[in-house]
This record gives sequence, structure tokens and C-alpha cells, in this order.
Amino acid sequence: MQTPLPLRVDPDYTARRGFDPTFLGPRLALPTPDRRLQVAVGPQAPDGRLHYHHFTVVMHAERRLAIYAAANLDGRRRFAHVPGSDRWVVDPRLPAAQTGNELYAGNDLDRGHLTRRADMLWGDSPAEAADAVADTYHYTNCAPQHRDFNQNDTTWQGLEDYLLDTVADHRLRANVYTGPVFDAGDPLYRGVQIPRAYWKIVTAAPADGAVHATAYLLEQTDLLDDLERSASAAPFGPYRTYQTQVRHIESRTGIDFGPLRDHDPTSPPHGEAEDPKPVELLTLRDIQL
Repeated sequence: MQTPLPLRVDPDYTARRGFDPTFLGPRLALPTPDRRLQVAVGPQAPDGRLHYHHFTVVMHAERRLAIYAAANLDGRRRFAHVPGSDRWVVDPRLPAAQTGNELYAGNDLDRGHLTRRADMLWGDSPAEAADAVADTYHYTNCAPQHRDFNQNDTTWQGLEDYLLDTVADHRLRANVYTGPVFDAGDPLYRGVQIPRAYWKIVTAAPADGAVHATAYLLEQTDLLDDLERSASAAPFGPYRTYQTQVRHIESRTGIDFGPLRDHDPTSPPHGEAEDPKPVELLTLRDIQL
């Protein structure tokens, strides 16, 4: 059995190429946030795009969380072992736009990966895969998620595992976009508004070359404000995971996904009623790919 390489964050940020818009063949440019989303910028990130190995993150200046993360996955060059880490680091390119460990200490909040470490375990060599996995441990790439949500294999984590297994089993390439839904009514905790909902869009190109994009939304129904309660009392209410349309995610987030909305198999034909109610995913068999 091959021993996983230890994780080490590459100190040369100029060597990171980030999300490849031509990864699936046709050019699928990075999503464009509405101007009202206040993209964080700086001398080392003048366009607000923080490029990592295999993925790119765009930060919200006021909310100090990612607007989205966009990643490339290659099921054909995937390695079996997933190294882990308990060390999260601040990206020096936009330090003021990040929420650090002060939000997560002493409560039931997880540092929920947006681009998952397991999704990044691919490359031409184990070293390349290890660099990409290490990059997922930047605070730019995490968001506050209650442990019962982040670690629940019947809802969000189960969906993520199912999608990754599909890409790996069929040796597909895919683009995965993930982020929170920002709402003015999100509860304030330790100076940070905690998102009530998260979304994910998966774009793949099967053997026939036809790109398709599917969208998912996790809504939290009863968010409580007191995160200082004991660990035995879950401060978050139940989560529900839905499959929806790319255009519905656009309307909820203010992010323009460009041509992805035209590759959504759940969208109705032109001229018919649009944006039906999201479909709750009670089991993974309910997913339409």
C-alpha cells in the first residue's frame, strides 16, 4: 500500500493555475458575482480570484466567507488515499477577507470544506494531488457548517460522496461549484453572519461529449442563534437537501453561471413555465444526473 505524502502548503502562490475553464472541452468561464456581493480584492488578487491547485475561490469582502469555490475533478487521474490535516492556514493574499479559527473554537461549528479534500486527490503524480489537497485547508475554502450537517452521510455529505463516486467510477471529468446563500437575515454569531443555506452545481461531460449541469441546495429550516450551548444540544435544526435548477441558484445567490443554465437537464424547454419547486432528495436514488 502506498503511503500518502504529508500535506504541505506550497508557499509559491504564483505557481497555482486554479480552475481551468476549458477542462471539459468547451470554455466554461468562472461564474460572475453580482456587484452587490462585494468581491474582496487586493494587490495580489486584483480581480478577486484566488487560484489554488485545481480550484479557484472568490471571497466576499463584508461577509469574510467565500462567495463560491470552483473546482476541476478528474476521475481518470485519481489516487486512492486521502491525506488529512488539522491545520488550517490564512491565505496571505487577502488576510482581511477571511474568517479564522476564532469563529469555530469551542462550539459545534465545523470548518466545512467548500472544495472538498477528497475531490482534489488527483493529478499526474501523488505530489501534485497532495499539493491540491493541502490547498483545501485554507480558511478561504471553508464555511461554518454545523457538525450534524457537515458530517451527515444521509444529506449533504452523502450527496457529495455520491457525486464523487460517480465521477471516479465512470472516470469522468467534472467541474464542481459550491458556496453559501448569503441573506441579510442570516444570524450573527461572533461577528460573522452564519449562512442558512448552501448550494452546489456539478457539471460533467460524459463519453458522448454533451455537457450537463445539475444543481443542489441545502436549506436549514430552524436555525437557532445560541451556539454557546452545550455540545449535547444541537443548536441547528434539521437540514433538507434539494435538487433544483441552475437558474434557481442564480436567483438565490446573485451569481451568473453563464452557459451552465443552458446545460441543465431539469430546465423546461424554452417557452414553458420555469423554476418549478425544488425536489427534496429523500434518498440518493432521487438524484437526476
